[in-house]
Amino acid sequence: MSNKSPEEEHPRKAFGWAARDSTGFLSPFNFSRRANGDDDVTFKILYCGICHSDLHFIKNEWGDAKYPLVPGHEIVGTVTEVGHKVKNYKVGDRVGVGCLVGACHDCDDCKNDLENYCPKRILSCNDIYHDMTPTYGGFSDYMVVEERWLVRIPESLTLDSGAPLLCSGITVYSPLRYYGLDRPGLHVGVVGLGGLGHLAVKFAKAFGAKVTVISTSPAKEEEAIGRFGADGFLVSRDPEQMQAAKSTMDGIIDTVSADHPILPLISLLRSHGKLVLVGAPEKPLELPVFPLLLGRKIVGGSAIGGMKETQEMMDFAGDHNITAEVEIIPMDYVNDAMERLAKADVKYRFVVDIGNTLKA
Repeated sequence: MSNKSPEEEHPRKAFGWAARDSTGFLSPFNFSRRANGDDDVTFKILYCGICHSDLHFIKNEWGDAKYPLVPGHEIVGTVTEVGHKVKNYKVGDRVGVGCLVGACHDCDDCKNDLENYCPKRILSCNDIYHDMTPTYGGFSDYMVVEERWLVRIPESLTLDSGAPLLCSGITVYSPLRYYGLDRPGLHVGVVGLGGLGHLAVKFAKAFGAKVTVISTSPAKEEEAIGRFGADGFLVSRDPEQMQAAKSTMDGIIDTVSADHPILPLISLLRSHGKLVLVGAPEKPLELPVFPLLLGRKIVGGSAIGGMKETQEMMDFAGDHNITAEVEIIPMDYVNDAMERLAKADVKYRFVVDIGNTLKA
């Protein structure tokens, strides 16, 4: 990492909110960003979603926090400057940046448009860029990125409710596509009805699937079916309901990051069914083998998506009017929002109104 202070690393002054230690408390922070290069695009940040991983980052719960830490990786805004080699964007365009701002471009994953699995991928916050300076995220006034890491936001989507698609949206879209759960007539289960789960329901329904939400909370049934259009609802703690639904699902997207048993979920799968984990429980899950053998079932995983697929997801969302359900907050409410997020007290995604409320 550079020995220079954040104010000295790059020539352009920037302003945002950062955590300085593992308390995770966020406060105003002056730093700098690089000048706009030949392949770069600078954009004014208007909204930034809050993902649960932001909470992990600022509290150093994954043990890799790089303070001072400016979080935020569901970032949308409008272009203010482009380098002379930039081909696909112009001043005024609506754009977004998700989790990635760099990769090696040489490995097999990069060559197959899977930069998200590149071993040298660079995250848009809490990482080290090619020039050995910190990457600072979307809780800030503007951003400078290489053109290849931008996503164009369709005009049919509002920027505030579209921002969470850059992480939570692609996190559920990618496994639905990769694992073949994107076809009409399939029965797809969605575990959890939070920031990820409610979007998984929306995308699966748009693909034409029959969707059943699986939750520990009976109170979420009305919202799952009435608001998001799910076809069914299972209370995972109800043995009778789970038994009645045994061997009925072609695939399940499990969005839960809390510790939970997966054997009951495997039992819901038909033969050749697929349980795909996109949540990240802190403790290892117990994986019984015999239920997999006796139905040729698969337990798989998935993490965000490459840039080509992320743009595909965003365009699909624009065509099908898919956005996140959001609670818009001002910048100075962000610490309260983080506390509420830790208690799962949000429906369904916080989005910070950067453009109107970030004040230097």
